[in-house]
Amino acid sequence: MSYHQDAIAPHGGELVNRIATPEQREEFLSKADFLPRVQLDERAVSDLEMIAIGAFSPLTGFMNQSDYDRVVTEMRLANGLVWSIPITLSVAEEVASPLKEGDLIRLDNPAGRFIGVLQLTQKYTYDKIREAVNVYRTDDANHPGVQVVYNQGAVHLAGDIWLLQRDPHPQFPTYQIDPSASRQMFRENGWKTVVGFQTRNPIHRAHEYIQKCALETVDALFLHPLVGATKDDDIAADVRMRCYEILLEHYYPHDRVVLAINPAAMRYAGPREAIFHALVRKNYGCTHFIVGRDHAGVGNYYGTYDAQYIFDEFEPSEIGIVPMKFEHAFYCTRTKQMATTKTSPSKPEERIHLSGTKVREMLRRGELPPPEFSRPEVAAELARAMRVPVPALT
Repeated sequence: MSYHQDAIAPHGGELVNRIATPEQREEFLSKADFLPRVQLDERAVSDLEMIAIGAFSPLTGFMNQSDYDRVVTEMRLANGLVWSIPITLSVAEEVASPLKEGDLIRLDNPAGRFIGVLQLTQKYTYDKIREAVNVYRTDDANHPGVQVVYNQGAVHLAGDIWLLQRDPHPQFPTYQIDPSASRQMFRENGWKTVVGFQTRNPIHRAHEYIQKCALETVDALFLHPLVGATKDDDIAADVRMRCYEILLEHYYPHDRVVLAINPAAMRYAGPREAIFHALVRKNYGCTHFIVGRDHAGVGNYYGTYDAQYIFDEFEPSEIGIVPMKFEHAFYCTRTKQMATTKTSPSKPEERIHLSGTKVREMLRRGELPPPEFSRPEVAAELARAMRVPVPALT
């Protein structure tokens, strides 16, 4: 399929498709009982799917050592293409030991179901602390991304993959819009500029403000919440999706906003993950990408606006998608509207700032966040999810 008619080419120039054809699938299934097996965890299943549907283009499988090493140290693949997060399949030494390079490996999900195949081309060990320090900027095991690296197997398995079949998402099938479909949708609507927005939290008024600022300058908004593995204390995906539906129904233009799920797992890699999230949205067909104050951050591991500064380390053409960098938004009590320090004359005490963490704490105490922070319908949905008594909306 040609992509010359799309507003933006996929990263690397071609959208990858590693979903097995019916013939390939039958062949793999016929060998199922004879292939060596590797069981994937939730994150590896997400990565397998993201590779197969082209969301991780140009990757066609799990990274070999030359790609891995250069991504960790330089944020580039071995061929020089920008890529900021290692995509690897890690197993314990005792699992890797009997596997032979050249083998077909059966990939099972956590329930033991055969879902994919790996053509093993390489096995290699790696330095976990080196990966942590380079990718996450810390070796602290309390960092959720670093914790995953420390807990995973000592050997990486590399090679091209096939996903046996693309199943509907068990929770959100109507919002499962893969890159080939989103690109087709953008083409059919005649949208030349589409801004992507990454979120793992319900949208509050500051998010809404920056999305709508962006929407003033582009043709459409691609609201793309992540529904893969997240931290235990993050709000559940089904609750978040209901909040997005409520918000879009009441407060957004229906003909210029698309809600779709991003099946990826969260890394919490801050600046590097901002680049990663931008490249993934480029593969979905977005021409622009919103980068906030603390994109993909966690705790106090990253400096304010580091996730924006990292884009300046590359030539714009190397990334391709345009980052739209926004200041931290707040409700200004002087001007009675959402604003940032760029547009508001207010003093700090005239600004209502609430973080997602503070809102969760309020909800646990039985308090609803103020309307200056969250739309009341969204606050009510969050309160219901946390079994907080909800006052009647007026």
